[in-house]
Amino acid sequence: MTSKCCFTIGVILGLVFVCTNAQEKVFNVLSYGAKADGMTDDSEAFLNGWRDACIWNGNGTLLIPSGVYMINGAVFKGPCNGSVTTFEMKGVIKAPTDPNIFCNTGSWIAFQYIHGLDIKGHGTFDGQGDCAWGKHQCETLPHTLALNFVHNFVVHDIHSINSKGVHVKVFQSNNARFRHVQIAAPENSPNTDGIHISYSTNMHIADSNIGTGDDCISIIDGSQSINITGITCGPGHGISIGSLGKLSKPKIVKDIHVKNCTLINTQNGVRIKSWASTITGMATNIIFDDITIIKASNPIIIDQHYCPERNCSGSTQESCVQIKDVTFNNIRGSSSSKAAVSLDCSATYPCKGIMLNDINLEYDAPDGPAISTCAHANGKATGTELPPSCLN
Repeated sequence: MTSKCCFTIGVILGLVFVCTNAQEKVFNVLSYGAKADGMTDDSEAFLNGWRDACIWNGNGTLLIPSGVYMINGAVFKGPCNGSVTTFEMKGVIKAPTDPNIFCNTGSWIAFQYIHGLDIKGHGTFDGQGDCAWGKHQCETLPHTLALNFVHNFVVHDIHSINSKGVHVKVFQSNNARFRHVQIAAPENSPNTDGIHISYSTNMHIADSNIGTGDDCISIIDGSQSINITGITCGPGHGISIGSLGKLSKPKIVKDIHVKNCTLINTQNGVRIKSWASTITGMATNIIFDDITIIKASNPIIIDQHYCPERNCSGSTQESCVQIKDVTFNNIRGSSSSKAAVSLDCSATYPCKGIMLNDINLEYDAPDGPAISTCAHANGKATGTELPPSCLN
């Protein structure tokens, strides 16, 4: 009787073991013909491997082993059958340098229509952007990594270097975690934002290093419940809300919390920017908390007359984006310009509820000390005021 019970238990455990293993499977791109020589286009091998990982009746992993892979372009589509599909990248994936291939494509590597995605592996996306910056005839340059309509995903322990355009673009996605992400491009590389978020909710970006030629992180229309913590930013244009007021179908940006970040030698520190246009919008419930800024040109800035094209001179149009309930708390460090705090709000929709608490920004230059400048900004300042506040 005892042996029969043991046999029965063994069969049950064996079935459990088989079923558990059947739920997970690895699909190696080398098994699909990837050459990993850095020259041959391995796009087809990647896409075929993804197809099988995605349709696997369990959790599939697309494995990119160590090596150098040339990918002309790939769109990894869902929905997938597993609760989580993994893209495990241990090698280096290189983008094409031929303008006939990369010109006017929205993204180089894209994931879309997926519920449950894990991108990991200590590998590198190399956009090879130096072949394009200032040298191309393209209307647009591709993002390195696009996440469109992706829900419940994690991106961690990866590198992205020298994107031709934005490094990581997130669009109409939700419930995401970014952590231990390394993003790098030269200071003079144009429009190479680190992480760009639009129409997305519940994003957490943590413990990452980002240095580019544009915003380290940019958050635009329709983005809500975004938490950013432990970011080291620089070089670049800082951490920005906006630009707002340009898209024809704007939505509210709200519930943004940026905390415990360090910005070094950036053009801006923490910034909210909107175009002076007739397009309405709102940015509200935004907190910048416990931020160290070292030698930023504009450590704290609200700019509602944003116009990088420099063709807005003479315009009397004011921004129609309402900015309200914004807190700058415990912002410390140094400014490389005299105006350490600049709050340039709209005359049509003045800023409301701006709170400055414990601001300590030094400016060490012959024309010092630092100053604050305000236009149509309403709120109050408490605690340390260096420079002295100009709020109404």
